[in-house]
Amino acid sequence: MEIQNKKRDLGIFEKYLTIWVALCIAGGILLGRFFPQAAVTLDSYSVYEVSIPIAIALFFMMYPIMVKIDFGEVLRAAQTPKPVLLTLIINWAIKPFTMFLIAYFFLGYVFVDFIPGTEILANGTEVELWRSYVSGCILLGIAPCTAMVLMWSYLARGNDGLTLIMVAINSLTMLILYAPLGGFLLGVNSMPIPWQTILLSVAVYVGLPLVLGYLTRRWIISKKGMAWFEGKFLHILTPVSIIALLGTLVLLFSFKGDVIVQNPLTILWIAVPLFIQTMLIFTLGYFVLARRFRLPYRDAAPVGMIGASNHFEVAIATAAILFGLSSGAALATVVGVLIEVPVMLMLVKICLRTQNLFEKSAIENEA
Repeated sequence: MEIQNKKRDLGIFEKYLTIWVALCIAGGILLGRFFPQAAVTLDSYSVYEVSIPIAIALFFMMYPIMVKIDFGEVLRAAQTPKPVLLTLIINWAIKPFTMFLIAYFFLGYVFVDFIPGTEILANGTEVELWRSYVSGCILLGIAPCTAMVLMWSYLARGNDGLTLIMVAINSLTMLILYAPLGGFLLGVNSMPIPWQTILLSVAVYVGLPLVLGYLTRRWIISKKGMAWFEGKFLHILTPVSIIALLGTLVLLFSFKGDVIVQNPLTILWIAVPLFIQTMLIFTLGYFVLARRFRLPYRDAAPVGMIGASNHFEVAIATAAILFGLSSGAALATVVGVLIEVPVMLMLVKICLRTQNLFEKSAIENEA
């Protein structure tokens, strides 16, 4: 795959995502305090307990991501089996379980006295609030990033083609493993397991955007060509996902405003295990396993980035449909968004400063 030399940088939405999220938190809290019925009214438009406005917003969070993925690259995976196998092991055999253990330890033991009370989930079940936060962390831990990791890998001067391959494979794997892994770990966390809802959320928020994205990509490229697709269509579509995300966050925090105001350190308690998990998985993938398998730097960087980052769009969508937009689980997934950009930019800098620890690929040697 030809690697583009054209300089790219984070767009205004991606670069300042943490700021936008913080503004949405403030806006949602104000909306909830001064116009408490606004979000409730919007959320009341539902079909089979699925909020129509939220479903639309969550779909448009996912669709632009799936359109960008070239699943034809999966066929090239046989050329680079080691990094592909490594990222599958990290994301599906290690990361979900370390996320559960770290979140359960901190939120269920270390910080439990600071997280009092219970909440009523969408299905009427009453659970401890800390347990709901752990569930949100679980949903983040079983969702490897498939969107912004393309930018993180590029900024770290990783292998663009390999990153696309691993993104496509993880997206397909998510269709198979997300529901059973989520159901198992939520069960261990003593949360209700609405299997039909889990399967529905995977089908609607992963499967449907994936299929429509694939069909859209093929149709537009066949009619307009790759240059128009990348230069025009994606340029228009890119902000849609983040705008839909931010709109969902305003609604979410309009429900959770009172919890945040009464317990302002809640965000910190949730952020601590998420940050530790991110650093652990990155260290394991990038510094330990990638070096153990003697990967060149250009392959090691995306392996570390994919493991460290989360597909928070899927996590938010799943938390909202499983437990309700006002649940602690949904709030925990949003904290993942809040810390994602600054932490991943920090890891990009770490990668760039440690290139000398890895072997160089043939492409780098030729350069």
